Amino acid sequence: MAYCRLARSRDRRDLEVIRLSATAASTGAATGPRLTGKRVLVTGGAGFIGSHLVERIARERPSGLVVVDNLFLGREENLATARRLYPGLTVHRQDATDYDAMTAILSAERTEVVFNLAIVPLPTSLTNPRWTMDHNVALATVACELLRQRYYQTLIHFSSSEAYGSASYVPMDERHPPNPSTPYAASKLAGDHAVLAYRETYGIDAAIIRPFNNYGPRQNAGAYAGVIPIVVGRAIRGEEIEIFGDGEQTRDFIFVRDTAEAAVRIYETTESRGLVINVGSGRETTINALVGALVAALGVEATVVHAEARLGDVRRHCAAMERANSILQFAPGTSLSDGLRETVEWYRESLGQAT
Repeated sequence: MAYCRLARSRDRRDLEVIRLSATAASTGAATGPRLTGKRVLVTGGAGFIGSHLVERIARERPSGLVVVDNLFLGREENLATARRLYPGLTVHRQDATDYDAMTAILSAERTEVVFNLAIVPLPTSLTNPRWTMDHNVALATVACELLRQRYYQTLIHFSSSEAYGSASYVPMDERHPPNPSTPYAASKLAGDHAVLAYRETYGIDAAIIRPFNNYGPRQNAGAYAGVIPIVVGRAIRGEEIEIFGDGEQTRDFIFVRDTAEAAVRIYETTESRGLVINVGSGRETTINALVGALVAALGVEATVVHAEARLGDVRRHCAAMERANSILQFAPGTSLSDGLRETVEWYRESLGQAT
């Protein structure tokens, strides 16, 4: 792991954002609304990040909490803890691209705030690019149009660091030029532009959170699994661990509960409106180092083999966190070692391999 170094100065607009937010932070005053007493809806709320966000929102005691998820990636069991925290949780099994269905749900639930996490994942885009792009863009535009039509009040839209492509410089601030290298990444960037265009044209109350590589309990271990659940599963079963390419590609890993915390703070901070805000750790970790750390945490011996590089795989990622630090007063609270330890234990238990 290594901290990324700033390789390019910010433009004047970024500096003004930081000055304004630093002034607000110095007063210690609240900068925006709270979720307490609000009626909140989370698309993709039965998924990995979404279910953790639902739990975080539940702790704010909203007056209504609703999940919309078609269960393409999400799972009902991901919401078990959320249901204990908020027994009144309502779940609609519904595709969030269906404008009429979403209109009916928002009206019936009297929704005020939407966190938009519904997504078709990157691996799907490598085999079904057109459908992935059409669907992901529609998830953004339907949310924007419903907000423009005043079916709810505020949108917090989830982007992806994949929109940047491989780093031209590190750390990657929000002014980093976008260079998406997969249909998934292009669809996420297009969705972000739709949100910003609706904000500019119609004045919708919206902000964009751009998380880097999330990890933690409940990350999908099925057909569209990320690197961590794949490595853990293979190591536990005594199988070879396959790394795409030379393994020296880097990612910025952030624990999922830290991302959920950042999303809530973005809602609570009015200075975030109309902005894209990175959420990462500010550290880059090679895939080789990650695999080594996971194997060590598992306490097993494993054979690592290298396969051909994956299509569209970015070479280097590392988040600049100045905007989140200054506007949200946010920094992640979970170290990679602590987060990996908790994640490994969760997978051990979920796979029936607890020690």
